[in-house]
Amino acid sequence: MIDPRAIVSPDARLADDVEVGPFAIIGPGVEIGPGCVVGAHAIIERDTKLGARNRVHQFASLGSAPQDKSYKGEPTRLEIGDDNVFREFCTVNRGTTKEHGVTRIGSHNLFMSYSHVAHDCVIGDKVVLANLATLGGHVQLGDWVIMAGFSGIHQFCKVGAHAFIANNAAVTRDVPPYVMAVGQPATPHSVNAEGLKRRGFTPENIRNIRSAFRTLYREERPLAEALETLRGNAATQPEIAPFVEFIAASSRSLVR
Repeated sequence: MIDPRAIVSPDARLADDVEVGPFAIIGPGVEIGPGCVVGAHAIIERDTKLGARNRVHQFASLGSAPQDKSYKGEPTRLEIGDDNVFREFCTVNRGTTKEHGVTRIGSHNLFMSYSHVAHDCVIGDKVVLANLATLGGHVQLGDWVIMAGFSGIHQFCKVGAHAFIANNAAVTRDVPPYVMAVGQPATPHSVNAEGLKRRGFTPENIRNIRSAFRTLYREERPLAEALETLRGNAATQPEIAPFVEFIAASSRSLVR
């Protein structure tokens, strides 16, 4: 299943049914799980582990060195789960030694053409990065996050589950779960209600989340007071709990 024109390091470990296209390069220390397909001219540079059924399209680059001036060639890793799709010219870098030495990607994600995942990022499951969406280093994305085309997230920012980052948005602060962020710099616009409907949230769940959004962003309360109200609501509205937990743990402050 490996094209004779591909270059595969003798140190790489590939499952028996992996397909590798012509002129692809698989570097040392790479592990590729069953059912994966690596397209023509794709590069998986080194110390990268892919789970099962990932699809790496032509000219994508996974596991290249971090774009960080402090990186001096130390051994770091890229770890990827199952059923991800990396489209043409997508780039994903290994970690640095500043944190855990690893960039980590979950499962069932879609990285569209020219999207970029920088060093030390942590990405959940069922995430979509549209064309030219870009993550700075150390960014964390929760499950089901969608980044529209040309959007970007500043290093060390966190984005909560089910959030939506609009096209051309520039995120410089943390975006709570469920929130749709727009603009440059990005500000909270509304709740990602349509996405929540598609994922099985009930009308009551969505009403409660909208009420929490109003408490945080529309009632002009101090953050501590708004957070105390949301904590009380979360006791009977479990869908609010991720909202509360994210706000309490935010380190870069919230989009406002």
